[in-house]
Amino acid sequence: MSAEAAAVPPNGAEITGGIELPARRQDLELRTADGLTLVGELALPLQRPPVATLVCLHPLPAGGGFMDSHILRKAAARLPALADLAVLRFNFRGVTSPRGTSEGRFGDGIDERHDLAAAMDVVERLSLPAPWLLGWSFGTEVVLKWGLEHPIAGAILLSPPLRRATPGDVAAWAGRGIPLVAVIPEFDDYLRPEQARAGFASVPEAEIIAVEGGKHLWVGEKQTRRVLEEIVRHLNPAALPLPTRWDGSPS
Repeated sequence: MSAEAAAVPPNGAEITGGIELPARRQDLELRTADGLTLVGELALPLQRPPVATLVCLHPLPAGGGFMDSHILRKAAARLPALADLAVLRFNFRGVTSPRGTSEGRFGDGIDERHDLAAAMDVVERLSLPAPWLLGWSFGTEVVLKWGLEHPIAGAILLSPPLRRATPGDVAAWAGRGIPLVAVIPEFDDYLRPEQARAGFASVPEAEIIAVEGGKHLWVGEKQTRRVLEEIVRHLNPAALPLPTRWDGSPS
């Protein structure tokens, strides 16, 4: 694996858009149990060990989802430096991004069970701490269906549609002692806050966070920042509030 640090932005630069803060970035190849090679990237704090790990599962490939979907890319670009988090992203089977193409074909949330397992193998092999799953849209379906097969510290669901994940998949999270956090946009295309409360009623301990003005794709810096702050609130709350400008002090 190769490793490199991002170019350092100037002191005082606004943390917005596509800015990439310093981190150790490693290209990865993940091997699945059914013999595929997936492409990915691991971003680590530049100077300190991570306090927790974010494993990112991207939106639906048919809708343009991939490891660089903007919230996931910005999490990897900012959170190693701002919150001492390791961020692991990868393309599900059959998905292409600038990093490359993962082998295989779309598995409708079933075969992606192996993709998640391959990512968790990386977490174990590299001894990455306190892994949390972050699913977005289709990625939440994979989390709900298969996340409990792995030793995770918790799971965050962005814009869960609850289409492929069955009521039984959801109910299986009840009483497991694993935090389940659903971040629901007010104007989501598939599942709005009141529907989410009903959909997750079988998991009384699930935390439902309704985001005023939010939409399924979380477009805009205000919505991006809200999502990243929710992530940090659960993985490393001591890092809050997240700064809006870069002070030149990478983690």
